[in-house]
Amino acid sequence: MKPKNFSTGNYYHIYTRGTEKRKIFIDKQDYQRFLILLHLCNNSEPVDIRALFRKGLTFAEIMNIKKEAPLVDIGAYCLMTNHIHLLIKSKDADGIPRFMQKLCTAYTMYFNKKYKRTGRLFESTFKSNFIDSDEYLKYMFAYIHLNPIKLIDLHWKEKGVKNLEEAKKFLNNYLWSSYSSYIDNQNNSILDKREFPRYFNTKKEFDDFIDDWLLFAKV
Repeated sequence: MKPKNFSTGNYYHIYTRGTEKRKIFIDKQDYQRFLILLHLCNNSEPVDIRALFRKGLTFAEIMNIKKEAPLVDIGAYCLMTNHIHLLIKSKDADGIPRFMQKLCTAYTMYFNKKYKRTGRLFESTFKSNFIDSDEYLKYMFAYIHLNPIKLIDLHWKEKGVKNLEEAKKFLNNYLWSSYSSYIDNQNNSILDKREFPRYFNTKKEFDDFIDDWLLFAKV
């Protein structure tokens, strides 16, 4: 992957998609494998997931494995059918490139073996946006977490959400984002919320924040 310049302590929106916009998640197992990798690839140690499965560890048990010295701090994530979004705080200049290379390489190896394919799975390099203001950073918690709504309401951004209650229920039941970690304060080993501003001190504050974006703004 092409190296990028990242500054220690700054926040970035990281995103990447399948090459030629192809699907990168086909079934539930694929999503779970990527979540495991989001968790376990976030350090400098090698990852051997097959060894963990051979030991009989479940998905939940693997996600509870403690890791030391993370490469990056993750504040939010969302996995879509053919792309992913991450909100990341850089811990050092090469932490994000190392993490993304480790993550995407490991998942590509898994995916290619499972589906008997070869070659690149993701675009040639991940994309990144430097978050240069507090307002922009807070906005990213809406942008990332509201992505799945287009799966049930394709044009909601242009025309407004059709059914607020249905949209929020869908978000809460969507297993492949960190939304539930904020709306229900669920524990999530992938995230390190301590490294991000406390914009939402209560469940209601986050709920109201989401309502505002769904009802009154274009994301």
